[in-house]
Amino acid sequence: MANLGSNLDGVRRSNLSTVLERAHHGGAVSRAQLTTETGLNRSTIAALVTELVALGLVLETTPEATNRVGRPSPIVVVNRRPVVIAVNPEVDAVTVGVVGLGAQVEQRRRFPVDHVVTPEETVRIVADAIAALPPSFAEDHHVLGAGIAVPGLVAAGDRSVRWAPHLGWTDVPLADLMSQAIGVPVVVGNDASLGAVAERLFGSGRGVDDLVYLNGGASGIGGGVIAGGRLLGGHGGFAGEFGHTRPVAAVSDRLTPNGILEDEVSRARLLAAVGLGSADDAELDDAVLGSRDPELLAELSRQRRILSTALSNAVNVLDPELVVLGGFLATLLASDRAELESLVEAQTLPAAWHDVGIRPAGLGADRLMIGAAELAFVGVLADPASSVA
Repeated sequence: MANLGSNLDGVRRSNLSTVLERAHHGGAVSRAQLTTETGLNRSTIAALVTELVALGLVLETTPEATNRVGRPSPIVVVNRRPVVIAVNPEVDAVTVGVVGLGAQVEQRRRFPVDHVVTPEETVRIVADAIAALPPSFAEDHHVLGAGIAVPGLVAAGDRSVRWAPHLGWTDVPLADLMSQAIGVPVVVGNDASLGAVAERLFGSGRGVDDLVYLNGGASGIGGGVIAGGRLLGGHGGFAGEFGHTRPVAAVSDRLTPNGILEDEVSRARLLAAVGLGSADDAELDDAVLGSRDPELLAELSRQRRILSTALSNAVNVLDPELVVLGGFLATLLASDRAELESLVEAQTLPAAWHDVGIRPAGLGADRLMIGAAELAFVGVLADPASSVA
């Protein structure tokens, strides 16, 4: 009987996870829809929703009146009270956000820095940002944990930051340092990989099982690959480092000898071309797309030519349905989508290029906040009862 009880408890926990994931990833859903989608009976769904309400993870709302006969089915939505802290350290700023279930970015604040921050400085900035939240925040929210999106290699095993070259970090136990400072569980992942997950679940790649995501940030270019609906991690968890590839480019287009992609296709070069020392994504996008300066246009075209080769290589090797570009790479796409697509097509196998789309990140500046939060929510989504209790 003990085994039977254990098995039944395992089924219940799995079903709780299924219902919460549906509300988190798919938005408001009626009990009737949950019954249809899961194949569970109505009484089981009612019990699961009641338990999730008691755990403070979902709410039930009264549906709008309809002309249908019978009692309308209650609507299940995620509760806005549980949140996680999302963090993205970069060479020019540390961004700190508060993200709720359902990818609700309730707050996002960018803290510019005039030097490359150490891990300890990053922890202090985050701790100070949390301490500065108003008293009402603690009354209205329950912080379950924190997720950090780092522009560097994060070990799959212990989640330490193995190497973040632009930040100068090597073998940093960042999760432990942050957890000791802010008092909640902390997880760490590569920023671009987390961006890929966020875009696949909530952004331009929603529902796409095979996509390539490239993130253009202050530290360079990173990437993530979703294959068969799952993030491709690689042996050590380091897969997706497109920025360190060496696309073959015309000698006249190269500004560095045998340069890697992120040396040639560079946010810093765009900032210099528009006369800015620092800017967030929106400010850079406005400056670039609002200018007709010939030197800037020439630099945009040069970067698109080199980027097109890298994208063609990715499409030929990985055969994705979709390529998503985030950060300043989305600005490159917006500056002349037709040219970039034409250049990629010219270098790609016709069969591989067929039906491939290239889109900007749908989540915009929130993409890494949502990706970091999704990593922090993994435990809650997998086992709601024990993660919140």
